[in-house]
Amino acid sequence: FMGFSVFCLGCLALMNDFGTAGIFFVTFLVISFLRSVEFSKLVLIVGVCALGGLMAIRFVPHIMNRFATWTRAWDFPDAGGYQQVRSMSGGASGGLLGMGAGNGWTHELFAADTDLVFGILSEEWGFIIAVLAVLSLVTLGIFAVMSITAGRSAFYTIAACSATSLIIFQCSLNVLGSLDILPFTGVTLP
Repeated sequence: FMGFSVFCLGCLALMNDFGTAGIFFVTFLVISFLRSVEFSKLVLIVGVCALGGLMAIRFVPHIMNRFATWTRAWDFPDAGGYQQVRSMSGGASGGLLGMGAGNGWTHELFAADTDLVFGILSEEWGFIIAVLAVLSLVTLGIFAVMSITAGRSAFYTIAACSATSLIIFQCSLNVLGSLDILPFTGVTLP
């Protein structure tokens, strides 16, 4: 299991898709913990991967640029913080109720339909609908966790937990990345 996971994460790293690799890594941690319930293994795995992540930040230029603009997107509005600044501006222009479907301008940005879905949602449908969309994913996660006790086998329990962690972490990366709270990874909103 660990060998297969390392192979998959390595392939994603070779494709420079570190956002997806991070999502799968969190899912891998959840599966590993639920299978073994050993914190010592998790600490070792996280330590090794943290070292690999620090090396990726240091030696992969586009990751280093994203961390350099992290929490300072407004200092680089036409360079590294371009998408986050446009996403935040679009969300602010949408207000509470939004501008209406198709009436926004953030959908014209590069990769807006994949990376900046939360910005488009905030602009066109408003802050209330954007928060409700995130809360619906969180509610799905809560129901999945609550259904664990009803699982007929360990496989179903692990599957529910890993799928939930994948969705919640991916949602967090997209929403918090487009708001410049986390580094922008370019993953889609589930």
